[in-house]
Amino acid sequence: MEKEIPHIVFDSQKPDNSGIEILTIKSLSLRKKDIVHNPEKAHQLAFNMIVFYTAGESKQLVDFVWHDVKKNTIIHLSKGQINAFQFNDHLEGFIILFTEDYLKQQINTLPKNELIRLFNSHLFSPIIQVPEAANVSNYIQLFYEEYSSLQEDYNQENTYSALYSIIFSKLERLKQYQTFHLKRSDKLNSFLEFKSLLEVHFNTSRNADFYAEKLNISYKHLNNICKEMVTVTAKQFIDAFVILEAKRLLINSEIKSTELAYSLGFEESTNFVKYFKKHTGFTPNSFKKDYI
Repeated sequence: MEKEIPHIVFDSQKPDNSGIEILTIKSLSLRKKDIVHNPEKAHQLAFNMIVFYTAGESKQLVDFVWHDVKKNTIIHLSKGQINAFQFNDHLEGFIILFTEDYLKQQINTLPKNELIRLFNSHLFSPIIQVPEAANVSNYIQLFYEEYSSLQEDYNQENTYSALYSIIFSKLERLKQYQTFHLKRSDKLNSFLEFKSLLEVHFNTSRNADFYAEKLNISYKHLNNICKEMVTVTAKQFIDAFVILEAKRLLINSEIKSTELAYSLGFEESTNFVKYFKKHTGFTPNSFKKDYI
């Protein structure tokens, strides 16, 4: 039995790769027995990933939730998220992988909202259902053909970059339609600032008042912002964030529950066990055994 969920890193077979790669779902399915980790078992990503399904129906795991997928479904995952596929003979599509460094290089060419909507896993669903008229499949197919070409082109990197920008802009537009209520506003900015603070201080405080004070707003105002943005209270969002971090750490390391409790800011390991069971229905150890 494996002791932990593997941390899958970006490892392109293409020489001088700039940090982006595309492959087919079918090719990954056929290679699953030959690679270090079976992609149908849960694993943590050390890169960003977009999966575009062009045929068949199945499910894909994203951060411990199985999502139904079918033709024209897109799943986008950020670095650090937990992923697993369910392959079958009818499943087809493409997988685009790109590193954090590649994303940073592209930031200046991408709309600002795009980064918020596509890579904010705590704020948006990982699924986009693409209408046929959106023409996304043609650009992804073209990207795959360009990437797979054996003929070296001195301008190939610029071609990748241009296609990447087009694909992402189209996805951002689709995501924007699906999340039309979340427009750029003071409330959205405050929520994103709250989330950034939580990423830094979640092991220091799980108290909503702590974050409201740092944001120079009242607890009530922070609560209203969270209810409007993600339909939960500030405290519920904090708890969900901490539990997700705990799950990721539990299954991706050999850390004991006692060590994990202290690293998450719990003074007593028994308090962490009670907290975890209250929010998941499992003890930390039983959860880890279940997923591994």
